[in-house]
Amino acid sequence: MSRYVFKMPDLGEGTVSAEVVEWKVKVGDAVKEDQVIAEVMTDKAAVEIPSPVSGRVLSVTGKPGDMVAVGSELIAFDTSGTPAPEGNPSAKSAAPAASTAAPAMPQAAAAAAPAAGSAATSRVMASPATRRKAHVAGVDLATVNGTGPGGRISAQDIEAVISGKGAGSAKPAARTPKKGVEEIKIIGVRRVIAERMSAAKRNIPHFAYVEEVDVTELEALRQYLNSRLPKGTPSLTYLPFLVAALVRVLESFPQCNAVHDAERNLILRHSAVHVGIATQTPDGLKVPVVKHAEARSLHDLAAEIRRVSEAARTNKATRDELMGSTITVTSLGRLGGIASTPVINAPVVAIVGVN
Repeated sequence: MSRYVFKMPDLGEGTVSAEVVEWKVKVGDAVKEDQVIAEVMTDKAAVEIPSPVSGRVLSVTGKPGDMVAVGSELIAFDTSGTPAPEGNPSAKSAAPAASTAAPAMPQAAAAAAPAAGSAATSRVMASPATRRKAHVAGVDLATVNGTGPGGRISAQDIEAVISGKGAGSAKPAARTPKKGVEEIKIIGVRRVIAERMSAAKRNIPHFAYVEEVDVTELEALRQYLNSRLPKGTPSLTYLPFLVAALVRVLESFPQCNAVHDAERNLILRHSAVHVGIATQTPDGLKVPVVKHAEARSLHDLAAEIRRVSEAARTNKATRDELMGSTITVTSLGRLGGIASTPVINAPVVAIVGVN
């Protein structure tokens, strides 16, 4: 056997360790060179790690959520020979189990038949309106004696049960206390978000100012511009208008287009406006950046906002696209709401939240 050890690579920008987010392979798998073997998370972005060789996986270091230091063993391969995937003994042993499981399905279906029949014979007769009334009141219809034809339960029967005067001793069904706790490990992007937001709230004095703005004329302009777009072109949302307005406002308030350098105790005021767009993704909140918003037209802003947001949602955003913002914009969009006080996306010093 020829054992090849692959160590956690240096992912740049002072990274000393990375978190294992997901293993794409497991011990015993045959792997080809350049095949993605793992996804790891630095403080900046998620990174896919390709295999440097072809071989069979002997061992992996760390479970999802574990930190692995740069230069430490990440994965080991046997590179002396790689049998074809169909030669995997575990795959062969799994086949009989799969084939013996199939006949069990008709048995389960047959066993269900008597239960279905018994349910039909004990069917409660009540109109949809009566059923809704019972559901709202928490009354189990199976405990109610119906006074209608053939034992049909009426709305009056439900009222009688609620008032305690109904036939029999039926009472509203008691609510069952729920038990159990689901443990969800905080890993990957969600871990980074939690750490950064906690640090931001702990270290930055947040001050929020809320204003109400009449956007009647803006909405009329938006609809007019959308009506002139070629067929199939995505409609303009509010965001590009907000970013375009922000660019103009920051000329008068440059202190808001700034980054705090805590190590050097400096505030860095930027001439360029690099707007971070807070974006909800399946992995949590990400902030892709629209670079040089001050040099873009309205339609260019709209296109770039769509592009970087989609890249973030599909986990295709590059490290550069997730870094370098000088101010942040967040919007609750369709969620609406009257007002919100978002957390500052450090090291920028300001965030604009729109409802």
